[in-house]
Amino acid sequence: MSHTTNTAATPQFKPTLSLFDATMIVAGGMIGSGIFIVSSDITRNVGSAGWLVLVWLITGFMTITAAVSYGELSGMYPKAGGQYVYLKEAYNPLTAFLFGWSFFSVIQTATIAAVGVAFSRFTAYLIPAVSETNTLADLGFIKISAAQVLAIGMILFLTYTNTRGVKGGKIIQSTFTVTKLLSLFGLIVFGFLLAKQSFWSENWQTGLAAAQDLGTKDATGALIPTGWQPISGGVLIGAVAAAMVGSIFSSDSWNNVTFIAGEIKNPRRNIGLSLFLGTTIVTIIYITANLMYLHVLPLNEIAFAKNDRVAITAANAIFGNAGTIVIAVMIMISTFGCNNGLILAGARVYYTMAKDGLFFKKTGELNKNAVPAYALWIQAAVASILCLSGKYGDLLTMVSFIVVIFYILTIIGIFILRKKRPDAERPYKAFGYPVLPAVYIVLALLFCSGLVWASPTYSLWGLAITLAGIPLYFIALGSKNK
Repeated sequence: MSHTTNTAATPQFKPTLSLFDATMIVAGGMIGSGIFIVSSDITRNVGSAGWLVLVWLITGFMTITAAVSYGELSGMYPKAGGQYVYLKEAYNPLTAFLFGWSFFSVIQTATIAAVGVAFSRFTAYLIPAVSETNTLADLGFIKISAAQVLAIGMILFLTYTNTRGVKGGKIIQSTFTVTKLLSLFGLIVFGFLLAKQSFWSENWQTGLAAAQDLGTKDATGALIPTGWQPISGGVLIGAVAAAMVGSIFSSDSWNNVTFIAGEIKNPRRNIGLSLFLGTTIVTIIYITANLMYLHVLPLNEIAFAKNDRVAITAANAIFGNAGTIVIAVMIMISTFGCNNGLILAGARVYYTMAKDGLFFKKTGELNKNAVPAYALWIQAAVASILCLSGKYGDLLTMVSFIVVIFYILTIIGIFILRKKRPDAERPYKAFGYPVLPAVYIVLALLFCSGLVWASPTYSLWGLAITLAGIPLYFIALGSKNK
C-alpha cells in the first residue's frame, strides 16, 4: 500500500511536551528500583564507605558528562529517534541499526521487564498473593508466578495508556516523578533527623580501604558475612566495574528524552537543558541517599541487607516496623512512573527505524492519537516474554555493557561530527569539549573492560546479541530494496 502524500490526512507527532515534562521524563526514567537495592551489592564488591560513595560519584560524573554531551547532538538533530539518529549521522546506517536492534531485543525491553518485576516484588509486601513464590502455572519448561503476571499486566496497562496519546503518558510521568522525587527527598531528610543511632563515624573509619566480602551462602541462598579481604590493583578495577553495574543501571535511561524529540516544544533548547537538569537532580539524590544509608546503618548491614533491600533495612531503622510499608509504596510509585517513561520513549526508536525501511513497516505509522501504537505493542510483547524469563540479574549485566558501548560510540560521534560537519548549526555545544567527553570515553572503556573481566559470560553474550544484528541488517536492506 503506498503512503498518502496528503500530510493533512497523515498523523504527525505533536510537540506538546514542555521543558518541565522533558525533565520529568529524564528523572523519571532514571529512578526505578535501583537506588533502593543496588548499594548492597556495591558495598559487597568494594567494602568501604569511601568506595561506596565514590562509585556513585563516578557514575554521576559519567552520567552528567554524557548527558550534556548529548545536548549538542540533540540540538543538531531534534528528531524522533534520538541516539539512533545521532549514530546514523556520525557513522552509518548499520551502526544505527545495531543500536536499534540491541535496544529492541535487550536494552529497553529487558529494562521494562526488570522494572515491572521490581514493581511486583514490592507490591507483594502489601499484597502477599502477588509474590514470586505464588506459582500460578507450571508448564515444565517454565513456571509462571503471580509476580510475573502482575508485571506483564502493568506493562500492558501502561502501553495501552500511551496508545491513547502522549497527553495521558505525560500526566502519569509528571505526577509519579514529582511524587517519587519528593518521597526520596523526604526519606533522606528523615534518615538524618530521626535515626535512633548514627553509624557515620564508624563507617567512615573504612575510608578508601577497598575490600571484598568473604560472605558465604546458607542453604536458603542468604548471604552470611564472614569477613572482608583487602583488594587493590586489577582486582580493585574489576570490583569497581562489577559494583558499577548497579549504579549505571540505576542511572540509565536518561537518554530516553532524545527519542521523543518530535513531541517536545522547542527541542533544540529544551532537550539539552532537560538532560542536564534531570541527570543533575537524580545524581544529587542518589549520592545523598547513600550518605543517609551510611548514617543509619553499619556497613555490614548495608552489604548484607536481606535480599539486598537496603532501603527497607534503613527505613526500619528510621520509622520502625512501618518502614517496610513506606519503602514498598515508594518503590511501587517509583517503578510505575519509571516504566511509563521507558514505554513512552522506546517505541519512537522503532518508529524511526521503520521510516528508514529497517524495521517492521507498521511500526513506522502513527495512530489517530499521533503515537506509534504498533511499535508500542510489539515492545510490550518482547518485554512481557522477558518478564517470564526470570533472568533479570543476567539481563542487567548485558544491558549495562551494551548501553555503555553505544554511549561511547555516540560521544565519539561528537568528535566525528565536529570534523565532518564543522559548519552545522549547534545551538548548544558539549560542555568541557574536548576534555570532559574524552574523560567519559576513558572511564567508560575502563568500565567495559572491567565488566568483561568480572562477568565475561553475560557481557560477551550482550556483545553477541548486538552483533547478531549484522545479518538482520542486510536481510532488512534486501527486503527494502526489492
